[in-house]
Amino acid sequence: MLNIKKPYIIGETAYNHEGDLEYLYKMVDDISELGLNAVKFHILLNPQSYIHKKHVLLNELKKWIFNKDQWFELINYSKEKKLDVVMLCDDVESVNYIIKNDLNVDFIELHASSLNDYFLLDSLSNWPKEIILGIGGSKLDEILYAVNFLRNNGKEKIILMYGFQNYPTNYSDINLSKMIRIKDLFDLPVGYADHTAFDDPNNEFVSVMPASMGFNILEKHYTPDFGKERIDYHAAVGKNQFLRIKKLIELALCVYGTGELELSDPEKKYGNVGPMKKAIVAKKFIKEGENLSLDNLWFKRTIEESPIEQNEFLKLLGLKAIKDIKEDELITFDKIKYEFKNNNLEDFTNLQV
Repeated sequence: MLNIKKPYIIGETAYNHEGDLEYLYKMVDDISELGLNAVKFHILLNPQSYIHKKHVLLNELKKWIFNKDQWFELINYSKEKKLDVVMLCDDVESVNYIIKNDLNVDFIELHASSLNDYFLLDSLSNWPKEIILGIGGSKLDEILYAVNFLRNNGKEKIILMYGFQNYPTNYSDINLSKMIRIKDLFDLPVGYADHTAFDDPNNEFVSVMPASMGFNILEKHYTPDFGKERIDYHAAVGKNQFLRIKKLIELALCVYGTGELELSDPEKKYGNVGPMKKAIVAKKFIKEGENLSLDNLWFKRTIEESPIEQNEFLKLLGLKAIKDIKEDELITFDKIKYEFKNNNLEDFTNLQV
């Protein structure tokens, strides 16, 4: 996931399945066929541990959850499909179930609504793998609390997932530049959870923008029924959109590069002295024994490559030509003489003769 040269894309299923297990398996199949890196599930085993008994969504929520055996089969099926598995745990029971049964899960994620939930954070103390913290809509002190809590419990494998749901999408609220500051402040990898509205004409463009800034992790809602009014459909894209997003992210990260300061081979070829960068040549005929000077040297693009860099020009001044040099001829080391000055050992105070 941390290889910034390659995209790491998580297809989030959320509750778009609405409790239909067959539909959820279809989502896994699609996410695998798309060639995404991971599938993300929302797991909830005890609704009353997550939501108040008087909450209007409680009864609906109960219809959307699966039992432990169903989750066990679904997780293994996802691994057979060559997908990493991200489990967003909404209750302590889910975390304990995954850890105690050593399920084949790659990441446990906490939703931003649980970022400072002591009991959920504490339940992760025995989780040996990576933890994803949803930080959308969270203040810096809230992020710091969660990160310090985990670090104090020996957890160093932490990823911060930036982004929040906002309909209709207000682009200025996305504030991608904040990701850079968060990454620097916490010295942790940061991913982007995009929630741009499904019918926003800039959905794909916005989804890819973090990759152009070097952030290779994207979390994005998927649905087999693009635009159909189901739970969590507002930010969910279909197969065709996801394919385009995947290709665009690969392109964006390729263009972003590695930040390596050393010139690549194509850069070296482009910047060679002579055919590309002007070479130092004789401005006029230079006779053998004549000193090189501002009057008889010039810079020109040439057919031949020159071994002398442009910034070595001042070092040439005053040197003597050891052969005749024609006008426009390259200045090369075999045509000039450099006399090394003999140093007097007495000039070096730390040496004794």
